[in-house]
Amino acid sequence: MLPDDFRAGVRAALPSLLGLVPFGLVAGIAAVNAGLSPVQAVGLSFVVFAGASQLAAVDLLAKDASLVVVVVTAVVINLRMAMYSASIAPYFESLRRRWEVVCSYLLTDVGYALSIAEFTDESDTNRRWYYLGAAGAVWAVWQAATVAGVLLGASIPERWDVGFAVPLVFLTLLVSDVSDRPRLVAALVGGGVAVVGANWPLNLGLLGGALAGIVAGVLVDGRGA
Repeated sequence: MLPDDFRAGVRAALPSLLGLVPFGLVAGIAAVNAGLSPVQAVGLSFVVFAGASQLAAVDLLAKDASLVVVVVTAVVINLRMAMYSASIAPYFESLRRRWEVVCSYLLTDVGYALSIAEFTDESDTNRRWYYLGAAGAVWAVWQAATVAGVLLGASIPERWDVGFAVPLVFLTLLVSDVSDRPRLVAALVGGGVAVVGANWPLNLGLLGGALAGIVAGVLVDGRGA
């Protein structure tokens, strides 16, 4: 029987899980269409477990970018996880190291947001189980959707060229997240540099755009503080 706090975490995550399904499907389909075998595509999802980074990595692999560029781009996109970790770590100080490793692997935007909101309420919630419920539910749905996308992608003829779905997913994420001036500036600067650098060697345009967007957003945010 699973603890009540674990089930509470799962219930809290339910509204967010529906949006993960099409995202995961696209990630799986894109991986296969980028030339990865089904085993490699599923392995990438299990090891990386980061939606935006997975899609960026797959897009770069499809363009024959160097491994260094792929890894650095994924790391840059996921830099926010360092901030999430620093924020949530104090609530897990009493956990044993093996549980800390599990919790760090499961860390996502959704898992963090739901858990930190619950933890700051100073309730009697068992933090470990609540977090595992919320973050674990996200992990399970994402992996299931990605595997389904891999299986679907393996059966789609190459002439359909469904790779166009990858930039569409990124645009959807971008539009929904541009909610203030620093983010708008970051999006415009990052997108502009990426377009200008579209023909740069090793597909460095994407990495350059990501770095330029981050710097621009931080500068604008600092001036407005």
